[in-house]
Amino acid sequence: MLEILLQLAVLALFAGAAIGIFVLGDRVRPVSWRHDDSGAGSMMLDTVNMFFAAIVAFVVVILWQQYDTSHAHTVSEGKALVSVYESANSLPEPDRERIRTLVTAYTRQVIDEEWRVMDEQRRLSPSTQATLDELREAVDSAPEETTTAVAAITDARFDRGLDAGYRLPGFLYIALWFATGMLLFGTVFSGVVVTKRSILMTGLFGLVIGAVIVAVYQLDQPFDGGVAKDAYELALARFQDLAAEPSSSESLPR
Repeated sequence: MLEILLQLAVLALFAGAAIGIFVLGDRVRPVSWRHDDSGAGSMMLDTVNMFFAAIVAFVVVILWQQYDTSHAHTVSEGKALVSVYESANSLPEPDRERIRTLVTAYTRQVIDEEWRVMDEQRRLSPSTQATLDELREAVDSAPEETTTAVAAITDARFDRGLDAGYRLPGFLYIALWFATGMLLFGTVFSGVVVTKRSILMTGLFGLVIGAVIVAVYQLDQPFDGGVAKDAYELALARFQDLAAEPSSSESLPR
C-alpha cells in the first residue's frame, strides 16, 4: 500500500512540475514566442517527443530483456529444486528425510527472506547460501541424478545473484533524465499560451511522463514485485504432493 501511495505521489509530482514549468515559463519567455496553442510550435514538441520516446524504448527493451532473463532463472531453479526432492524419494532413511528437509528449508528461505534481501540490498542472503551449502554436503554420496540437480540449483542461484545486482548503466539514466527535462521544458519553448485547456493538457502530459519514469525504475528492480516467486511456491506445492506418496525404498518387497 505504501509503495502504491509513493508511486501516486511521484505521478502527482511530475504533473505539478509540468504545470509549474509551463506557467512560470510563460512569464519569462519573450512575447514573440507566444501564439495560439494550435500553432506551429508543435513541431518542436514533436521533435522532443520523438527523442524521449526513442530513449524510453531503448531503455525499456534492455530492462524487459533483463526482467525476462531473471524470471527464466527462477524457473530453472524451481525445476531443479523439484528434481532434488523427487530423486531423494529413492534414498534410504535418514538421507531421504534430511535432503527433503534441506530442500524445503532452502525454498522457504528464498521466498521469505532472500527475496527481500535481493530487493533491498541487491544481493543474495548469506543464511540461504549456508542452507544450500549444507544441502550440497548432504548429497555428496547420493546418486548422480541428485547431485546433478543440486548443481543446477547452484548455477541458477548464481545467475539470480547476478540478476539481483544488475543496474541499468548510468549513462542511460542520464540520457533518460535529459530527455525528460527537454520534454518538460518543451511546452515553454514551443510558445503554447497559457489557457485552462493547455494547463489541463500539460498536467496530463506530466502524468504520462511520471508513469514512464516509474515504470523504468520498477523494471530496474525486478525482484520488487516484478519477478514473481511462483516457481518456488509451485515447488513447495509439489513437495507436499511428493511427501504424500510412498517412497521407492518403502515400496520394495522385503
